[in-house]
Amino acid sequence: MVDIPNSEGAHPTDALVVGAGPTGLLLAGDLAEAGLSVTVVEARPHKISNLSRALVVHARVLEQFDARGIADEVIKLGHPIDRLALFERGELNPARLPSRYPFVLFLPQYEVERVLERRAREAGVTFVHDTKVVAVEQDANGVTARAVAGKDADPGGPSTTFRASYLVGTDGVHSTIRSALGLPFPGKSILKSLILADLKLGRKPNRPFTVNAVPDGFALLTEMGEDTYRLTGWNRHHQLDDKAPLHAEEIKELLRLNFGTDYGITDIRWKSRFHSDERQAPAYRVGRVFLAGDAAHVHSPAGAMGMNTGLQDAANLSWKLVAVHRDGADDHLLDTYQTERHAVGKIVLRMSGTLVRAALLHGTTARLLRATAGTILSNVRPLADKAASMISGIGISYQAPRGTHKLAGKRAPDVQLAEGRLNELQRGGNFVLITPAGRNTDVPLPGHVVQAHWTDDRRTTALIRPDGYFCWATEKIDDADALRAALTTWAGPLREHA
Repeated sequence: MVDIPNSEGAHPTDALVVGAGPTGLLLAGDLAEAGLSVTVVEARPHKISNLSRALVVHARVLEQFDARGIADEVIKLGHPIDRLALFERGELNPARLPSRYPFVLFLPQYEVERVLERRAREAGVTFVHDTKVVAVEQDANGVTARAVAGKDADPGGPSTTFRASYLVGTDGVHSTIRSALGLPFPGKSILKSLILADLKLGRKPNRPFTVNAVPDGFALLTEMGEDTYRLTGWNRHHQLDDKAPLHAEEIKELLRLNFGTDYGITDIRWKSRFHSDERQAPAYRVGRVFLAGDAAHVHSPAGAMGMNTGLQDAANLSWKLVAVHRDGADDHLLDTYQTERHAVGKIVLRMSGTLVRAALLHGTTARLLRATAGTILSNVRPLADKAASMISGIGISYQAPRGTHKLAGKRAPDVQLAEGRLNELQRGGNFVLITPAGRNTDVPLPGHVVQAHWTDDRRTTALIRPDGYFCWATEKIDDADALRAALTTWAGPLREHA
């Protein structure tokens, strides 16, 4: 590790976010909207790249965006699709999802980043681009980070020092923050020589999203706008190093292999070869330093869950940092980020791994089994709905302590309450306390806890976290002591907040 000089003279900030991808941008915007000072350090120059690989926003992330008032804007930029083909005879059908957003939204990552960056800047986030963090050190009171100008600059050269209460590494699969913490990134490469290319086509596909898997490969073709299509695919017969040249004929062959045509390619605007790993860091929290997104976990593109999982990491962590730093909640609340999101990371790795291994099955018998499984998955409604629920994130829940209410840890649906929709009431990072119609709590509520009422005859009193999950509930008519304890645990001590 590179030595860090004395932190005197360092640039102070409440939170230092390293990495300006979707995960870091959502997190930074949340923290800044809550009144924290936030600095984002990004190794790349300031330019929204159109070379990102993520193309899908799932329903649960759209719900998170709704709770921030940006869902409608994001949806207008993309293509809502009510079915997503996984492999032959296997489909993801989100149309029955119990959500305001029962579809898959096709939208390139860079468009998501545009919206999230604008939101973060409007909230007052400071951005420092073309700067790479090369060393991290922490003590009981904060984190000191040393950064050098330029992605490839000499780590021992002239530097800038930052001092933060908390640091979050959202700097991707090759995370310097994870390395600085000395954390391993165990796992393996599962796909070599994946192809990524942006194409102009002489003949348009029938749908904005086309996918197919054959014995020797698979391909996804997605409309990107301006008559450009993004190709992602793999050919068993072209297993080359990431740096090997990628020629036009190889791209055409991949299209013909999967779709029977190369659609009359007129131009290849950009192309790349890469590999896909399955890896997960053993810890997402080390003291005052956290990992999120690809810095914490990485998996195959199957199911399009990568960017979505990172965004949900950010939604889970942001309000907890606010609760501890601004509102005085106990530091142990931050441990639940590790408990909750590490478990979800394992689930996502397992789901994406199963899908990609199914797509790679070779041989007549194996492919027949895959086709049969796809038919069952698509046509047996409970299985189809479960698959759609989990891949979309709608079905993800967090394990609650033994003895708590059955709702604890479950996703809270965006129900209509007497005061408005739940997601609307959460805007600004609010908790929402829902009580039976006509009843108000006698417990004094902090300013970031909104009181609302059921519109029907439900008798449950429930506290909803800012990320849209139940954290406490009771069926008792008057359980003031338990409510005080829940508020103190999750939202901070009961005192007036600025």
